[in-house]
Amino acid sequence: MTDIVEDTSTLNENEIMEFYGYKGSCGHFILKLKFLRTWILHSLAYSCPSSGFAIKMQKARGVKIGKNCHISPYVMIDLVYPSLVKIENNVTIGSNALIFAHANPTANLFLKKGIYPRKVEQVTIKSGAVLFPGSIITAGVTIGENSIVGAGSVVFEDIPDYCVVMGNPARVIKKIEH
Repeated sequence: MTDIVEDTSTLNENEIMEFYGYKGSCGHFILKLKFLRTWILHSLAYSCPSSGFAIKMQKARGVKIGKNCHISPYVMIDLVYPSLVKIENNVTIGSNALIFAHANPTANLFLKKGIYPRKVEQVTIKSGAVLFPGSIITAGVTIGENSIVGAGSVVFEDIPDYCVVMGNPARVIKKIEH
């Protein structure tokens, strides 16, 4: 099999520019400024012990966050598409949780141009949900109302309301009575 050598960084940047509606060299410059801004705001939120401050910084990045939420330190919310993450009211997110609104085999053109193209989809964490430390939420997932994602769990599919999920991949282990 012959390796295809192509400039993947340009291809990836063009995909992002298309998503945001930017074109040309001016668009490239605006995109770089946008990423610099979001990286600075993320950096301020990431290690801050104040949940209120972290939430303000994430909102400034474009993350939609409801009322009475708690975000622990060391939470990473998608750096490229923060506006695709929606966190409703009364949500708790534990330390070292990761929330991704995109997946992309960035440097592997075989996968990228084959059956695993860039995936960019909304993530919704419904009211009352709890993400325990180290949980990972992937692109296109909805976490149900008042559901709990166990520590270290990896969520690839939607989670129904009032459920406890654990594992990799996360599976429903219990329904919560309401």
